[in-house]
Amino acid sequence: MLEKIVVIGSNGQIGTELVTELRKNYGDGNVIACDIRRPDYDIKNAGPFEFVNVLEKDILNQLFRKHKPTQVYLLAALLSATGEQNPKLAWDLNMNGLLNVLDLALEYKTARLYWPSSIAVFGPNSPKDNTPQYCIMDPNTVYGISKLAGERWCEYYFQRYGLDIRSIRYPGLISWKAAPGGGTTDYAIHIFHEALKKGSYQSFLSAETELPMMYMDDAIRGTIELMDAPAENISIRSSYNLTGMSFTPEVLAEEIKKHIPAFKLGYTEYDQRQAIAASWPRSIDDSRAQSDWNWKPEFDLSKMTADMLNNLKK
Repeated sequence: MLEKIVVIGSNGQIGTELVTELRKNYGDGNVIACDIRRPDYDIKNAGPFEFVNVLEKDILNQLFRKHKPTQVYLLAALLSATGEQNPKLAWDLNMNGLLNVLDLALEYKTARLYWPSSIAVFGPNSPKDNTPQYCIMDPNTVYGISKLAGERWCEYYFQRYGLDIRSIRYPGLISWKAAPGGGTTDYAIHIFHEALKKGSYQSFLSAETELPMMYMDDAIRGTIELMDAPAENISIRSSYNLTGMSFTPEVLAEEIKKHIPAFKLGYTEYDQRQAIAASWPRSIDDSRAQSDWNWKPEFDLSKMTADMLNNLKK
C-alpha cells in the first residue's frame, strides 16, 4: 500500500529531522510537512507543505480530506518552560490539538497515528532513578499535565475505537540541525553553541541536576522503528519510556573539555527551569521498548558530544 504521511508541527526540533528522514524512506511527494508558520529551510522546497493550525478543526479536516493520510505524526505542542509562561494556551494547544487529530484520524481511517509524550509526565513523587514504565505520576507543569492527560486519551481511543496510536515519552533531546523549542533540557544544546562561540557557558540548571537525554539521531530512528513495528508487538498504548543516556551539566562539560580544553562552565542564579528539572527523573527504565520492538540507542555521551561539535563547527 502506498503510504501518505502527514507531519503536523514540522518546523520544530523533532519535525525538521523527522520529515527529512521520512522523505528518504517514502519519497518526497508522499510526506506532507505541516505547520502554522512557513519553514525557512529546504523542507518546504523538497516536498509538499501545508499551513495548518491544529486548533482550527475545519482546516485540519480539509488537510485530511485532501491527502487521506495513512500515517499522521502530531508534533505541535508548547513545551515545558514555554508552557509555564502561558499555561492556558499550552493546555489548549496540547490537549485540544490532540483531540482534533484523534477524531479526524478515526473519521478518515488513518492506519497509524504518532503523538509524542515526555518525561514531564513524571513528578516530585515519581521514582527518580531508573523510573519504571508504570509508577506514581504527579506532574507539576502544565506541559506535563497535558502530556499525562494525552496519554490517557490515546489509550482510550485505542481501547474504545481500535485506533492504532503509538507514543514515546521523550527525554531531553539534543540536536544541531534545528533550534530547541523552549524546554527545560535546552541547556544541553545551548552549551555546545556557547562552547564553540565563547569557550564558556552559564548553565540555568545546577551542577548536580542529572536528567535523561537522547541524541536526535536516536530519537528519530526510535520513533520510526516504533511506527514500523507490527501492531501485535505494541503492548503500551499510552506512551513508551525511552532513553539514551543520563548526565549532569558538570559531566557534560567535562566531556566537552576533551575537545575544547579551555572550556569553562558557570551557573546562573535561580531559574524556574531548575524547579521543573528537580521534579523529573534522573534516569529511565525503557526495558518495555527494548523487549517489544528491540529498542537500543546508538549514541552514548562520548559519541554524541563528538558528533555535536563536529557538525556545529561546519
